[in-house]
Amino acid sequence: MTRSRKFRVLEDHWLDAARRVMSPNANARPVGEISAVVLHGISLPPGKFGTDAIERLFTNTLDPAGHPFFAEIATLRVSAHLLIRRDGEVVQFVPFDRRAWHAGRSVWHDGQCRREGLNDFTIGIELEGTDETPYRASQYAALAAVLIALRGAYPAITPPRLTGHAHIAPLRKTDPGPAFDWAYLHRRLTDFV
Repeated sequence: MTRSRKFRVLEDHWLDAARRVMSPNANARPVGEISAVVLHGISLPPGKFGTDAIERLFTNTLDPAGHPFFAEIATLRVSAHLLIRRDGEVVQFVPFDRRAWHAGRSVWHDGQCRREGLNDFTIGIELEGTDETPYRASQYAALAAVLIALRGAYPAITPPRLTGHAHIAPLRKTDPGPAFDWAYLHRRLTDFV
């Protein structure tokens, strides 16, 4: 059983209880809007957990010789606002008022209109995992606590404005994958309204 945590978004757009690792892969949001969340899944090397490779990728310090897969991705300039590790640890790379580079080419119909360039208005949250490996209860607990804090700080983020990378880039992305239990997450979000 995981204990419930509470997070608070500070005035400088950082989570109070997250470990901070600054990523250079961010820039200003064009209109300052923060109104949705995109969930991702990542493991580096693929299928391996608990390494420092995700942090190295997001800080442009990934050694291309460290693993055959790293040679393909070491020059990418990507980031996310948050990473939630398998044990529930939350790492923040980019303050929420800045645009992290997580969604790539993406399109989403948000209930009102078709939108492109989701990095402009979304918060990107990476979950350490794979499409096929079930995510852990500690990750769902941390994610729910983070989402509740984000809702408090950015009221435009409502349950219908949570989406996955696969939903906004279906021809090129599959994460967070079938192993991610959306129904379980929504049950954990009873305080999210």
